[in-house]
Amino acid sequence: MRTRRRLRFQKKIEGADDAFKMRVLPMRIRAFQGLVPRADLAAEMASPPYDVLDTAEARRIIAEQPRSFLRAVRAEATLPDETDPYGAEVYEQARRNFIQMQSDGELTREVRPQIYLYRQIMGGHSQTGITAVCHAEDYEAGLIKKHEKTRPDKEDDRVRLNTALSAHIEPVFLAFDSTPEINALMEETARSAPHFDFTAPDGVQHTLWRMECADALIEAFAAVPCAYIADGHHRSAGAARVGLARRKANPAHTGEEDYNWFPAVMFPQEQLQILPYNRLITDLNGLSPEEFLVRVSHACRLLPKAEPSPARPGCVSMYFGGHWLGLEFDVPEEADPAARLDANLLQDKILGPILGIDDPRTSQRIRFSGGIRGTDYLRREVDARRAAVAFSMHPVTMRQLMDIADAGQIMPPKSTWFEPKLRSGLFIHTF
Repeated sequence: MRTRRRLRFQKKIEGADDAFKMRVLPMRIRAFQGLVPRADLAAEMASPPYDVLDTAEARRIIAEQPRSFLRAVRAEATLPDETDPYGAEVYEQARRNFIQMQSDGELTREVRPQIYLYRQIMGGHSQTGITAVCHAEDYEAGLIKKHEKTRPDKEDDRVRLNTALSAHIEPVFLAFDSTPEINALMEETARSAPHFDFTAPDGVQHTLWRMECADALIEAFAAVPCAYIADGHHRSAGAARVGLARRKANPAHTGEEDYNWFPAVMFPQEQLQILPYNRLITDLNGLSPEEFLVRVSHACRLLPKAEPSPARPGCVSMYFGGHWLGLEFDVPEEADPAARLDANLLQDKILGPILGIDDPRTSQRIRFSGGIRGTDYLRREVDARRAAVAFSMHPVTMRQLMDIADAGQIMPPKSTWFEPKLRSGLFIHTF
């Protein structure tokens, strides 16, 4: 019924400009009858997401937690050491492991479609989101807004895994502007008994509730015009591609089939915590230390002393020669949202023209360090000569991210590090 009403409304506004369409057509969510871990196994099965681990780390976790969902997320860790992580045998192994989890009763099918409330607590920070499925067409139409470019090889990996499993096994991390009605429904659910509640090995507490008010929530969500990808650009793009392929293969396609939808955890944007994404450079591009500092002093204001973490936007702390130095950039008021980002200022003033990092997406001379590692990690890497210089960044704000996405712009690579990360294996959408 809802789809028919939407189609009728779409016909009424044919000929309207795209901006008007995006204002009047809200993004869609719905409940899904997915797989969840048996409640007593949730803590054992829940795993870090696929993109924060390498194969060796995944092997170690599986050795310590044999029920870890990494058996599906990083199936190469259950195969011999020499296995190509992107080989066909990995996706087949993931399929076998996924089926075995269901056969063994580790994963169970919900008896009816559900929407979930998912809360994470890390130290003094708490964030609570809504887990539902979103429509791939809304991603394609820009109602689920992106701010990063994706890499074809990583997209292909997600497509092959989703296709092999006929499932989306890791949710996308979205942010949205909430409403009082949605907040009230979330608070009502959080007062009830959770489905499971556990603390992961990294100290983050994870709590999941089934939302009895799912219909009311879907109705309230009609007031939300769009959402923003915080983390999961490759998962979103992969899900959209799988949906398109299934659509083309189905002559009776309606748009309501499960392959059109993918799971997401949607957090009110004001609850989210962004940590900095720092930079390490392997060498000085042929410059002597003295030449490097002179050129930096001509590109920005170079302060002889700085705190390891910069206090405000427009400032970067640089660890070089055993000391923390401060870099202050002039930020023109008229600059567009992306040009005002510290990462772009650093790239345009220092990394590109002085250090020769022309493309940070592909250069082998730059490494990125998520803020969860802290600034001591940067200092140790430079002191050990595993890097020549390190740059500690001020974190991007959610408003900056949303402004850039609203403007249809792209952020520099590795600009945002969200913590805590979503745990994988807690809810799986099959199609």
